[in-house]
Amino acid sequence: MKVKKFIGTVFFTLVVMAIFLSCASLGKATREPDEFTNEQEYYIGRAVAANILAVYKLQNNVPALTSYANRICNALVVNSERPEIYNGYHVGILDSDEINAFATPGGHIFITRGLVKCATSEDTLASIIAHEIGHILLQHGLKAISESRDAAEGKKQVLGLTQYLANSAGYGNSAQVIDLFGDVVGDALNTMVSKGYSRDQEYDADGKALELLSLAGYQPSSLLDMLRALEKNQPGTKGGFNSTHPSPAQRIENVQKKLSGYSVPDTRSYREARYNAAK
Repeated sequence: MKVKKFIGTVFFTLVVMAIFLSCASLGKATREPDEFTNEQEYYIGRAVAANILAVYKLQNNVPALTSYANRICNALVVNSERPEIYNGYHVGILDSDEINAFATPGGHIFITRGLVKCATSEDTLASIIAHEIGHILLQHGLKAISESRDAAEGKKQVLGLTQYLANSAGYGNSAQVIDLFGDVVGDALNTMVSKGYSRDQEYDADGKALELLSLAGYQPSSLLDMLRALEKNQPGTKGGFNSTHPSPAQRIENVQKKLSGYSVPDTRSYREARYNAAK
C-alpha cells in the first residue's frame, strides 16, 4: 500500500516544540526505543496516526462502540507494566471494510469496521485490542525507526533531529525539522501499514495479548476464536492482516502452544448483553 504523507507545517512545529520542551535528555548521542521519553513516544505516534488518518477516515457515527472499545482498552492496560502513558491510550474505529488494525507509539489504536465485524463477543474484540496494546507495550513501532534500512541509519535520523532541536531554540529552519522528523515517522508508518512487523514481533504481541486478557479476566482462548474468524473471513486474500501479519494458521499454532500457561474462569456469558448493546 502506498501511504500518503501529509502533516502540515504548523502541526510539525507544535510537535517539535513539545518534544524539545519536554525532554531534558535530548542531547544523548543515540536513542534506543526504551530511551524515548513518554512525550517523545506520544508525539512520534501522533504524527504516524495523522498519516494513517490521511488514508483512512474515522467512523464518527458510532460513538457508543468507540466508547465501549476504549473501556475495554482501559480494562486491559490497568494491570499492564505501563497502565499510564503520556495522554493515555485511545481507540478509534476506522470507516473501512478492510480487515486490519494499527497501533502507533504512544497509545493510538485504530481498528477497521471490517475487523470489528469479525468479532463475535466482547472477549474476541478485547483480543484484537490486546494484540495492538502488545505492540505498544513492546515498543515495536519505535523499534521500526532504528531497524528500518539499518540500525545505524535509523539512529542517524533520530540523532539528526535531536541535535538540531538541542541547538536551535528559535526553530528557525522548520523545513529541516519537517524533513528530519518526516523520515522518522515514515519508517514507523511503512512498517505498520505497508511492510508489517516481523513474524517474531507478531508472535510476541499475541503472547502479550494472552497475558493482558488473563489479567483483565477475559478468556485468553478468545484470541484463538478471533484468529479462526480471521482465517474464515480472509482465506487467501491479499491486503489487510494478510499483508502485514503472519497467516492466521501460523498464529493459531503459536497461540495454542502458549495457552496452557493460562487458567481463567470462563465468564464470557456475563458480558453478552453489553456486547450486543454496543455492537
